[in-house]
Amino acid sequence: MTTTKPSTENKYKRARAISGCAENAPAATPSEAATAPALRREHLRLRRVDRERVAPIPARLAELLPADHLARLIWDATVRLDLAAFYAPIVVVEGGPGQAATDPQILVALWLYATSQGVTSARELNDLCVEHLAYIWLCGGVSMNYHTLSDFRTQHLSALDALLTQVLGCLDYAGLITYEHTAQDGMRVRASAGAASFRREATLEKCLTAAQAAVAALTAGAADTAPLSPGSQAARARAATERVAHLEAALAELSAAQAAKAVAKQAEARVSTTDPAARVMKMADGGFRPAYNFEFATDTAQRVIVGVDVTNAGSDKAEMGPMIPQEQERCARLPADWLIDGGFVSQAALETAADQGLRVLAPIPKPKDPTRDPALPLASDSPVIAAWRSRMATDAAKATYKLRAATSECVNAQARSQHGLLQLRVRGLVKALAVALWIAITHDLLIWLHHLTAPPSSAAARPVAV
Repeated sequence: MTTTKPSTENKYKRARAISGCAENAPAATPSEAATAPALRREHLRLRRVDRERVAPIPARLAELLPADHLARLIWDATVRLDLAAFYAPIVVVEGGPGQAATDPQILVALWLYATSQGVTSARELNDLCVEHLAYIWLCGGVSMNYHTLSDFRTQHLSALDALLTQVLGCLDYAGLITYEHTAQDGMRVRASAGAASFRREATLEKCLTAAQAAVAALTAGAADTAPLSPGSQAARARAATERVAHLEAALAELSAAQAAKAVAKQAEARVSTTDPAARVMKMADGGFRPAYNFEFATDTAQRVIVGVDVTNAGSDKAEMGPMIPQEQERCARLPADWLIDGGFVSQAALETAADQGLRVLAPIPKPKDPTRDPALPLASDSPVIAAWRSRMATDAAKATYKLRAATSECVNAQARSQHGLLQLRVRGLVKALAVALWIAITHDLLIWLHHLTAPPSSAAARPVAV
């Protein structure tokens, strides 16, 4: 049996009918009528779009969110915390000259909630402040702009450091820090710089000379004969000046990059013209990219972050020493055990920890001689190293050491997957440290809020997955 295909003209007319010209629609062919649906679309009972009706949105901002919404809980937490350090730079007063400043409490709450949701872009956060109910509620009718949000995130390093200490005090008071075991680990985070932006000294000097010449030409008005608006001229001059500043910073950072290399390879040292403080590091996937090393020290009981640091060293060997006094300063005490992986192990690190009364739990490197027992001390071992070897051979130490991966790797994974720490959007060690502090504060604050809102029987039953 043969069927008649619809002609091109009929197809065109039916397409017009679907788009609204039903009166011009041709009759269906016999074969099409056999396969057509029994009812036309306008006869079906459907939930259809009606954008003319009044949406039942509350008129008061206070009614936008339920009482137990996370944004409300974070705002309530900022009310209870001392934010005086964020207000210190503000000099405008009521009745005096100057534009009113944005309340730092709003900005703190916005960045805490944004970090909890994995939002890391100031521009994205600025858009959410007019599109998302939770952010609209936090703003409370105060308009935002991305520049204010971006500047606030990185301009208050000392205030952020003090805020983390405050949150740790609240957690300590609630009994959520046991000071039994602290696990430390480093995590390499992609920097905001391209691999092609790294230059050697000769190339940097050549680029700097060209950039300085461009600034001089712009200043003299000879860079371009085409007429430009004042705004365009200012933008060109600003871009040229920033280029010179970046190159000068790269040359200043070059000496540090050279010092980290062997003497024979110092001439090969390169730094980025985009982010001079970034270093090329071996990443978790085996590749080499510009990155920073984020260090977190975490109490193993509830996975509370008790110490934060950011370095541009690709190795962790020198990172345990500075972290121990940081926990001592923040919490006024130290744990019994310090858990680290093999990348931290060095004689200097172990002896520094022993001087502080800490027991270090770390894997013993495999000996070159496979027949030798790694737990037996060598003739060259100091008493501290010999004690460490003996300690790690015990079943108790091996069982306790399993807490390291369960704690540090979990915190690192949460920082990446939940708090957006996949790639930095800021440049420089200081700004990267500010980002790390925001993440640590948010992480610990969520643990505190969970403790405050959870039923008493389960508030401290197990570590919180924030």
